[in-house]
Amino acid sequence: MSDDYYDILGAKKGASADELKKAYRKKAMKYHPDTNKDSGAEAKFKEINEAYDVLKDDQKRAAYDAYGKDAFKGGMGGGAGRGGFSDFGFGTGGQGAGFSDIFEEMFGDMMGGRGRGGGQQRGGAARGNDLQYSMDISLDEAFKGAEKTIRIPTWESCGTCKGDGAKPGTKPQTCGSCNGAGRVRAQQGFFTVERVCPTCSGAGETIKDKCGSCSGEGRMRTSKTLKVNIPAGIEDGRRIRLNNEGEAGLKGGPSGDLYVLVSIKSHKFYQREGSNLYCRVPVAMTDAALGGSVNVPTIEGGKAEVKIPAGTQTGQQFRLKGKGMSVLHSSSRGDAYIEIFVETPVNLSSKQKDVLKGFGGKDPSKNSPESSGFLNKVKEFWEDLTD
Repeated sequence: MSDDYYDILGAKKGASADELKKAYRKKAMKYHPDTNKDSGAEAKFKEINEAYDVLKDDQKRAAYDAYGKDAFKGGMGGGAGRGGFSDFGFGTGGQGAGFSDIFEEMFGDMMGGRGRGGGQQRGGAARGNDLQYSMDISLDEAFKGAEKTIRIPTWESCGTCKGDGAKPGTKPQTCGSCNGAGRVRAQQGFFTVERVCPTCSGAGETIKDKCGSCSGEGRMRTSKTLKVNIPAGIEDGRRIRLNNEGEAGLKGGPSGDLYVLVSIKSHKFYQREGSNLYCRVPVAMTDAALGGSVNVPTIEGGKAEVKIPAGTQTGQQFRLKGKGMSVLHSSSRGDAYIEIFVETPVNLSSKQKDVLKGFGGKDPSKNSPESSGFLNKVKEFWEDLTD
């Protein structure tokens, strides 16, 4: 495997900054340990990160082009082998950059900086995590809409210290090592390297007297009750977002969001397809043959009469216009479709059997045209085979 930074990224030595970034993104996405489970993926990912960190910086790149990796051996303290790189912010733990920092580098210019997942900012504040709650509702509730009450475990801002983590009557102090910047600089060979401040871990401030209620974290584990409005017409698998109802942020940072994932339970009569409803209704053979009617329940709780014409067959559908589901964020409704299933009679008496035998007659095609037609086609098929 090549040890050259350009080869590692798959870029040419004279590549522009944009070409380097494009090559880096492609390689980083391919070998990111969260998506690539191969045993060597994480080591390769760190190698890619090391190469790009040097080549994206004009000073580091110039030093590398002139002296290779020897340019970075002076003043490193001898403690950072491949994969560690703590002085340059590499690696996945300690004060090095985590995977979220890699994706910030990859997508930050498109998303306007750090994404909604948060991340610690200057002053120690960090956005809280988003939460997801799974909720089962009935098809009737999906049709009408509903208000549901849920209780979720979460983190809330500490009421004692108001989220700053310091004991009441005291305040966090500006970090003396970085003067509140959260990062410190050190001379490394030919250039200056900036890294996370080891004293405050990037917070920019330190807490001498921590809050006794939250141990300096600025938030506490608790649970809370919320009301969720389910809109009429919501579909299975939809998510409802409740802004700022997720976990409280660190050190007074903004709260995350709560996402309620809606699942709709099966209905006793109806199946849903988009805004339409389908119901399979069995009818007696006599009603299907002679004609009649059947009452079916509607989703709003009433009933509708469906006329069954004489000679109705299994599989025929009848539409009830405007009797389907509510359409999300609309006053319109879908339709309900009633599919007929003709039930064959069972437990017949001898007299009933004799009556049914009379339907065969000398010309069954008059009473049963479909079955007679099929039998004629089968007969012709076999005759063709024997010719």
